[in-house]
Amino acid sequence: MPFIPHTEEDIAEMLASIGAKSIEDLFDEIPDELVSGELTGVPSGLSELEITRLMMERANQDGFYQNYIGAGAYEHHIPAAVWQITTRGEFYSSYTPYQAEASQGTLQLLYEYQSMMASLTGMDVSNASMYDGATALAEAALMAVRSHKTSRRILIPKTVHPVYRQVVRAIVSNQKIEVVELPFNTQTGQLDPASLAQFANDEFAALVIPQPNFFGVLEQADALTDWAHSKNALAIGVVNPTALALLTPPGEWGSKGADIAVGEGQPLGIPLSSGGPYFGFMACKNELVRQMPGRIIGRTTDLDGKEGFVLTLQAREQHIRRSKATSNICTNQGLMVTAATIYMSLTGPEGLRRIAAQSHANTLDLVEQLEKTGGVKRTFSGPTFHETALTLPKPAADVLAKLKQKGILGGFDLHAHYPELGNALLVCATETKTAADLQNYASALKQALG
Repeated sequence: MPFIPHTEEDIAEMLASIGAKSIEDLFDEIPDELVSGELTGVPSGLSELEITRLMMERANQDGFYQNYIGAGAYEHHIPAAVWQITTRGEFYSSYTPYQAEASQGTLQLLYEYQSMMASLTGMDVSNASMYDGATALAEAALMAVRSHKTSRRILIPKTVHPVYRQVVRAIVSNQKIEVVELPFNTQTGQLDPASLAQFANDEFAALVIPQPNFFGVLEQADALTDWAHSKNALAIGVVNPTALALLTPPGEWGSKGADIAVGEGQPLGIPLSSGGPYFGFMACKNELVRQMPGRIIGRTTDLDGKEGFVLTLQAREQHIRRSKATSNICTNQGLMVTAATIYMSLTGPEGLRRIAAQSHANTLDLVEQLEKTGGVKRTFSGPTFHETALTLPKPAADVLAKLKQKGILGGFDLHAHYPELGNALLVCATETKTAADLQNYASALKQALG
């Protein structure tokens, strides 16, 4: 547990060195009427033993559950070395690398991260991260509008994460950008190709293509990418980084590849912790690089021929003329990117493939067992990865409440966002689940359904 190591003698010596009699003297410029005095509502200090026990008791109030929720936030195994290295002082306390000569370690890490993400997505270039997947998609929409120049319309399927769609609307709505939502086929769970026919003669800046989509269903990414390009629009891929270990990367979709790829980086070594923090990733083709928000780290050599890392492109208004700035994003999620880079370095391409394959196999096994429970069936017929929607014979909220009583977070209730699906539940099983875990879930669901 971190602590302040200064003794009373250390404090007295430091005060004497600066000519102050007490710590209170250091704040004598504060008017008396603004001084709050003693904090009577704060209890007395606790020992390390006592505070450790208190925090453990508070943590235990949350309970311990088997998690099958998914829906954009995934429970993967994180090697112990990831956060042991990430929380070293050199990384833990680093900030925006304004001074390249003093930030070579941070810059090199970000450069390695960019290289890994460009490789994973099959794109030409990656920036040094975004706030989260939702805002990354919103920034991609702004990129597309700036690049297209004539259209301010974005097509987004309803199979995109509902929170992502809300965030996109919140960010772009006041910039006179129209967001058009496209329906999905209730049989397959995919974007309905027939819904694109109405835009045959219309102009739009970009089509968003989720892969896999919010339901875990795989979209027809190749055909959708080529269709967008045939309309002189950009293709924006919203992807799961774990899935990219097995699926075709967006840079290879269709005949030309997607133009921009974004997503949530949380599956890459970031634990689930009360809703965050997360980080978003963004990659694109070379021709769009100057439309990309954030910053890009480059590798170069100095006058002596020594390798060095620098801030190559900086798109903030702090660095360039406000009229030329692409975003006012102030910093990246540096600590999360550090963890993700170490995670990808430790797992490697083959390790990431095994994680993706085992997660997919566990989800298939779970769904197969759950379908044997009376009245449970797959909601969609389309191929899936890692996540599947199930239709239950009872309201999902009631079933989830009963499962929680048995220590199981059974999935994500789709009713609030997709009431047309009825009693639909989104379930996900990652590589962290054992065969016994899956059997326990199936048994608990059978009891919950009566």
